[in-house]
Amino acid sequence: MYEGLKHAHSGIRWILLIALLYAIFNAYNKWKSGASYKDGDRKASLVAFISSHIQLLIGLGLYMMSPKVHAIGESVMKEPIARFFAVEHLAMMIIGIILISVGHIKAKKATDDTQKFKTTFIFFTIGLLVILSRIPWPFQQYGASWF
Repeated sequence: MYEGLKHAHSGIRWILLIALLYAIFNAYNKWKSGASYKDGDRKASLVAFISSHIQLLIGLGLYMMSPKVHAIGESVMKEPIARFFAVEHLAMMIIGIILISVGHIKAKKATDDTQKFKTTFIFFTIGLLVILSRIPWPFQQYGASWF
């Protein structure tokens, strides 16, 4: 089950990244052009929002099962790989997902179309940057595979 969740988490990461990039570029282009907010724009934001929460749930399941974080204790902060997975990755992903959630909710509640696009762009971009900063990329010492 652990391996299956790990592969799902790794695969859905690409869906999330693509959904975020699409929502960000869509929001930026329509914000700058002064376009009206349509149902497709809401759906683009919603797909990124839902994908981030699916990733969170799978990630929390992995966190509970992972041998990389079972050794949590005083020594976890001294071991870079354990610290990355037990603290840094978890905290930054939660912060990134909170930013995406706040952006999605604030944009949904905004009454002005320009403000909806601007809010989505700002919050999703910051959330994406936070997430990208703590993905275990293959070129890092704690990196995972590309797929």
